[in-house]
Amino acid sequence: MSIFDEAKVDTHCHVFDPARFPYAPDVAYRPAGQELGPVAQYRQVMDAYGIRHALLVGPNSGYNLDNRCLLDAIEHGGGRFKGIAVVPLDISRDDLAVLRSRGIVGVALNAAMLGTAYCLQAGPLLRLLAELDMLLSLQVEHDQLVELRPLLAAHGSVRVLIDHCGRPAAGGGIAQPGFQALLELARSGCVAVKLSGQQKFSALPPPFEDTLPFVKALIGAFTLDACFWASDWPFLRAPHRLDMGPLLRQVERLLPDAADRRKLLWDTPRRWLGFEGNGA
Repeated sequence: MSIFDEAKVDTHCHVFDPARFPYAPDVAYRPAGQELGPVAQYRQVMDAYGIRHALLVGPNSGYNLDNRCLLDAIEHGGGRFKGIAVVPLDISRDDLAVLRSRGIVGVALNAAMLGTAYCLQAGPLLRLLAELDMLLSLQVEHDQLVELRPLLAAHGSVRVLIDHCGRPAAGGGIAQPGFQALLELARSGCVAVKLSGQQKFSALPPPFEDTLPFVKALIGAFTLDACFWASDWPFLRAPHRLDMGPLLRQVERLLPDAADRRKLLWDTPRRWLGFEGNGA
């Protein structure tokens, strides 16, 4: 069986459809051209590459706190989608519970875009996530995780997904403090990491060979029981043209054993995110 036919969950992708859901007026970046990603187009990509389910992540770009496009995709997705929403830090428990009832399984916190000072104010939000058994999807870069570790430690019952390998500094090596802080989180048992977004922390063109030491170190620390694969489709602000096929071939080279790939692509994300189906 080709890797393109193997059952998989894409755990980080976005929908951008300004024709149906205009962007919020105050966003800092407005995706356009080949960055657009209507859900109908993404479903064609899913069918081409064996993606059974996907975790749609609400973006700060384009929509920010406006989750209408995301919720519409989930509602009409035939059970294939769950979502991560962008919400205000002071969202009420009732409003968060409503999002949960509509297929939102967690909340995005983007320190790479918003800064650590903003994220350090998220304690009340993390308490609500723990109460509702929802996830925190955290995007950091470089050494930001060092500053945010006390926040995570204070709310250790919240399950956390770290986006894009923690986005270490290109050329910094695995000894850099932020990446070491990420490896240490593996011991908590409630943190998982998305092996994705290599274009965001590589100094090389595809296939981003300089990111392999980071990916291998994450697999070694977290094991495939707490690692997900994600495409990051439709590759917002990518410095090179990217496509799903070569990304999956990279996974095949990294994990030549089909049983290992099944863990990464299907069993682990399905268990963490609550998707149904056996992948047969």
